[in-house]
Amino acid sequence: MTKTVNHWIGGKTVEGTSGKYGPVTDPATGAVTTQVALASVEEVDAAVAAAKAAYATWGTSSLAQRTAVLFRYRALLDAHRDDIAALITAEHGKVHSDALGEVARGLEIVELACGITTQLKGELSTQVSNRVDVSSIRQSLGVVAGITPFNFPAMVPMWMFPLAIACGNTFVLKPSEKDPSAANLLAELAAEAGLPDGVLNVLHGDKVAVDGLLNHPDVAAVSFVGSTPIARHIHATASANGKRVQALGGAKNHMLVLPDADLDAAADAAVSAAYGSAGERCMAISAVVAVGAIGDELVAKIRERAEKITIGPGNDPASEMGPLITAAHRDKVASYVTGAAAQGAEVVLDGTGHTVEGFEDGHWIGLSLLDKVSTDSDAYKDEIFGPVLCVLRVESYEDGVALMNASPFGNGTAIFTRDGGAARRFQLEIQAGMVGVNVPIPVPVGYHSFGGWKDSLFGDHHIYGNDGVHFYTRGKVTTTRWPDPADAPAGVDLGFPRNH
Repeated sequence: MTKTVNHWIGGKTVEGTSGKYGPVTDPATGAVTTQVALASVEEVDAAVAAAKAAYATWGTSSLAQRTAVLFRYRALLDAHRDDIAALITAEHGKVHSDALGEVARGLEIVELACGITTQLKGELSTQVSNRVDVSSIRQSLGVVAGITPFNFPAMVPMWMFPLAIACGNTFVLKPSEKDPSAANLLAELAAEAGLPDGVLNVLHGDKVAVDGLLNHPDVAAVSFVGSTPIARHIHATASANGKRVQALGGAKNHMLVLPDADLDAAADAAVSAAYGSAGERCMAISAVVAVGAIGDELVAKIRERAEKITIGPGNDPASEMGPLITAAHRDKVASYVTGAAAQGAEVVLDGTGHTVEGFEDGHWIGLSLLDKVSTDSDAYKDEIFGPVLCVLRVESYEDGVALMNASPFGNGTAIFTRDGGAARRFQLEIQAGMVGVNVPIPVPVGYHSFGGWKDSLFGDHHIYGNDGVHFYTRGKVTTTRWPDPADAPAGVDLGFPRNH
């Protein structure tokens, strides 16, 4: 019997009432294992109302109360790492070790939230004028919403709600309907840690739920991670409704390999960053830019490593790469490979048509490697979001940087070199929000912020770190004068207040 994933509203499971459900598939078998309730506008209203009611007390709760809950929450998440990872593997398909890594990166933000007391300290300037002090504080916003993608069903929600609730907000999470179960477990563990009812709510749904949150007058801010077209829509719609927005979009991450690089290390990094999690990462390296005469040797080393990768079900310890999320996505990814030669690329590895014995109905695709790719080709221009690596050839460092900066995306990038001067120049000249020097996937640690430039980010704030704290709070400045008991009345003065 197919299980049903329902909403989590007001501290308890709430069955869907819309009558609409979405299928949740095990990508390794192709079988529908679960159905998820899709919210109606009325259910959106109920989730926001629960969050608004909880904010009346949570918004004025002490920092000690909030951090006590978060410390207990961190311990519960740690104890349930395998349970969360198993749900991710069952619905997303990524291998168990990769799912555990996702949970670990989410835990970093919970740990950051545990230390929110230092992040929320204000500032004070005394005696700015005679007996005048100026202080600044940061206060919570109210009800905030998070809309998260399928590729990291635990990590990306944990990039959002722990900081938001630590800052005193209440939260409505709308996770991907493709792999919804991990979000519910995160909410249940938060309740077990003592988080008051309604502070964290999980609302499942599709466009109806998303648009309901974007248009709801009681939602003060929206966080989003997903594709660039949807990020642009989220930003435009929510901003037009007066909401604060951080919307992280798509990517085409480049890795520049200079002639002096350690080619074995560069090949290892390229394979890991391009094919990890089956390429379903916004921080995946999808374009290697080889400078000068090293291209042939680098491609040979990448191919040698890629051919050894074991593909299979995510719950098999022998598997290094799992299936893609849906059959439709698998077919779309394959189309870029089958059409590559006609657009001038050399197909070094063709992963289309790959199957796994005993799991023939799974959403399988092998590793593909395209060499001598043109910047005009579809495989280069589009975010493929699958295990397809493009190699482009340039003659110089300057040509490589110009090629990379011409991309409309600016999420993450990397350079592989032994030359410190070239690396320093690269990090200043490249137009991207996150830079790796001999690091292929430069996802910042929790106390620095994650975010791109150009079409990879809409809104001013990056996610988590200091930017996350600032996004989920707003500043207030108070100017104070207390009269000295010995002072005579100052009298009326219609002039502009003087500070000197």
